[in-house]
Amino acid sequence: MKKSRKRLFFRFLFLTFATMKASEQTLQQTERAIRKVADKFPSTEEATQLTDIHVRVLQETGEILIFDDDDNEINRCVVEQWIDNKDDSFYQDVAAILRGVLTKLKDTIEKMSILKPFSFVLENDDKETIEELYLVDDDIVILDDELMADLDKDLDSFLDKLLKD
Repeated sequence: MKKSRKRLFFRFLFLTFATMKASEQTLQQTERAIRKVADKFPSTEEATQLTDIHVRVLQETGEILIFDDDDNEINRCVVEQWIDNKDDSFYQDVAAILRGVLTKLKDTIEKMSILKPFSFVLENDDKETIEELYLVDDDIVILDDELMADLDKDLDSFLDKLLKD
């Protein structure tokens, strides 16, 4: 089982760092955008009922637009590094950067006054869901579906070995 954890950890590192090189300014801009969203839902207020926070990234303009379930804008900013980025892996790279920022701000995000479960979802400029970035559900936080891809096989093999003994 230790090998499985190591493999998951290295897969996470690969997905995190095998992306476009985010500048310090890009990291600061995305972190500021997420913090402003969290500021709109302070833990001192009554919990809001949302299921998703939609993070829409526009490849042509480099804008990050963040919406609630009712398509009301919560925040927006422009990431200069993303303006006119034509890379085929643009959304995968953006997802990895946003996921890293969300993970860094984990404590802040989990204290937001939103009824759990809720998630941050990445969308393209056509409002199509690309992937779930971060799910908060009381004690459960899912960071990346790909990290969990081989978990069933690992658990099955572990169970087989356990039952053989």
